[in-house]
Amino acid sequence: MTLRAIAVPPASGEPPTGLLIGLHGWGANAQDLVALSNYIDLPTYAMLFPDAPFPHPQAPGGKMWYGFPAGFSFQVDTPLTQQADLQESRQLLKDWLLSLEAKTGVPPERTLIAGFSQGGAMTLDVGSQLPVAGLLILSGYLHGVLPTTTKIQAPILMVHGRQDPIVPISAARAAKQALLDQSASVDYHELDMGHEIDFTVLKMIQSFVAKQAA
Repeated sequence: MTLRAIAVPPASGEPPTGLLIGLHGWGANAQDLVALSNYIDLPTYAMLFPDAPFPHPQAPGGKMWYGFPAGFSFQVDTPLTQQADLQESRQLLKDWLLSLEAKTGVPPERTLIAGFSQGGAMTLDVGSQLPVAGLLILSGYLHGVLPTTTKIQAPILMVHGRQDPIVPISAARAAKQALLDQSASVDYHELDMGHEIDFTVLKMIQSFVAKQAA
């Protein structure tokens, strides 16, 4: 089993000099983030948007990286890391990311990973273990306590809405503090918005990826 992805080639028409990976949220699919390619000016980068491996039980055509346990609440400290479906998704995503260099010629050091909501949690989980160029966590959260052995080298952009009704701002603040405790480089922003990627977030994404791609 491997991940299927929508690929957007570099606008330059040349082989890619870098990769931008976009991980969708719970109940969405790869199509949900493809539109980002229209707003991000990285003409020499290829962009890849994988589908999560599991079908969503309520959303027709929707996918998920894992299911949430009954009664789950972001307001309660409920680690998700021991779930079998999360562990399977984690391994699939890691193997897929590591396979991309052979397919594209682009090493992890020239790869940026962005994730929205549950995709943001997967970005933190897997991306923090790889030597990538940067991580973008959009309305995301942590699956649980970071291992004390985790040494996150990649710079991180975190953006979250103060009025987010899905993933509360407290989850973002807890994730930021956990990352700072591990001496990670975190560019953190809270905005007056909900669970979304608005134009202000798009500008922050563009600025961050342009800096890391330079």
